[in-house]
Amino acid sequence: MTEPGDAAVGRTIGRLGAVALVDAIRAGAPPSLLELSAGRLDAYRARLRDIDPLADLERARTRGGRFIIPGDPEWPSQLDDLGDGRPVGLWIRGSGSLRMLALRSVSVVGSRACTPYGRYVAGQLCSQLAERGWVIVSGAAYGIDAAAHQGALAVGGITVAVLACGVDVAYPPGNAELIERIAAQGLLVSELPLSTHPNRFRFVLRNRVIAALTRGTVVVEAALRSGALSTARRARDLNRHTMGVAGPVTSDLSAGVHALIRSGAATLVTDGAEIGELIGSIGEDLAPRRSGPVLPRDLLEPPVARVLEAVPATAEGAPPERLARQAGLSVDDTLKRLYELGSLGYVERYGAHWRLVRRRRPAGP
Repeated sequence: MTEPGDAAVGRTIGRLGAVALVDAIRAGAPPSLLELSAGRLDAYRARLRDIDPLADLERARTRGGRFIIPGDPEWPSQLDDLGDGRPVGLWIRGSGSLRMLALRSVSVVGSRACTPYGRYVAGQLCSQLAERGWVIVSGAAYGIDAAAHQGALAVGGITVAVLACGVDVAYPPGNAELIERIAAQGLLVSELPLSTHPNRFRFVLRNRVIAALTRGTVVVEAALRSGALSTARRARDLNRHTMGVAGPVTSDLSAGVHALIRSGAATLVTDGAEIGELIGSIGEDLAPRRSGPVLPRDLLEPPVARVLEAVPATAEGAPPERLARQAGLSVDDTLKRLYELGSLGYVERYGAHWRLVRRRRPAGP
């Protein structure tokens, strides 16, 4: 009867309940009682004449689908954060509990016209996340959405597609095979009844469900006016983690993500481990510490390292007295360190001076 996210209807449902609201509209209740405008009520009555809920439920059942509402055991309570704009109910196709799957889920979104870089990164991130037990949520669109779903499916993971059409409609048509795989291996979810086709506004409203359903949203590629940014903004407004993957600064498809990161509205992430650390359990989903390779010089004790730094990079080197002053050590102590460095192949004696070894000899520990 209504479009997704209709806050006016949501407020009235909160006050009267869905069944009482529909009965009142059919009975011709005055607008003042329902706190809805006369024009809106006329539109609802016209739609109600063409609605057959029992037939819709039976068609959903034959396609392996079902309909859930707030208060059902499968209803994800985090959707209630949308307030009056929360879904009245959800059509679901596939096995598994949406509530259980959403408890450990992350949404990955981005541009439809993505670059090969963006497609690769989205697939890699989602494969890594799926291998760590995360459920991937996206919108089944071309580009980043498709790569996100495919990345999860490739490693035997679970993925959920939130659609802007009925769960029996393969949209976009080019992703029909992917959508069927998601239904078999995960879930298809929609606010819209069966056979409903998408429009531009339904895509935007769909994004709020993606943002609310998951613990966080990752934007892989997005231009400055990309619809994926609306998902990120809703996630931020709902106090969900918002993350972005940097791309080439020369690409327009990176500009929206970079603007999010630069403004502080998104956290920079580079792999699945970093995403998991942000949205996971404290102390349990930690990403490995990142550091460069450990070089042999890094293992030297501080006094030895100071003496090595004092040795000039000249062919004649320097006498121990000068090296001792620069290292801040006594001459005797400096000589001991020089002989240690000589044993390790870093320096060599050149008459009364010490100099760096041009080509380091193999040395023991």
